[in-house]
Amino acid sequence: MIKLALWHGKTEADVKAMDLKEFMKFVPARSRRSLQRGFTDAQKALMERLNANAKNIKTHCRDMIIFPIMLGQTIRVHNGKEYLPVIITIDMMGHYLGEFSMTRKPVKHSAAGIGATRSSKAVSAR
Repeated sequence: MIKLALWHGKTEADVKAMDLKEFMKFVPARSRRSLQRGFTDAQKALMERLNANAKNIKTHCRDMIIFPIMLGQTIRVHNGKEYLPVIITIDMMGHYLGEFSMTRKPVKHSAAGIGATRSSKAVSAR
């Protein structure tokens, strides 16, 4: 059985039909205040590319709130080193793009080096 994806009780088609004022009623206070202040120049440029249905959208704008017009699109968000693809789903509505493009990698430790433990002290380096 397929689970129907809902966001605040609304289906994906209902969310895509929302305008900005209606969308602002459902987002958290921090996002709502950010939207009331207006968009920055970088956010305006990203919105223009989204409205033009451009392909291969790359952005440094990690503080952009995810809107209904972004649903289903893949946006490549810069993480400080490279552009990581972020596929926008209904669960991401109201969050920031930067939340889905991690800037740090998880620490992966390997085996201890020679001389790092008491048991490897007598082992030669050759």
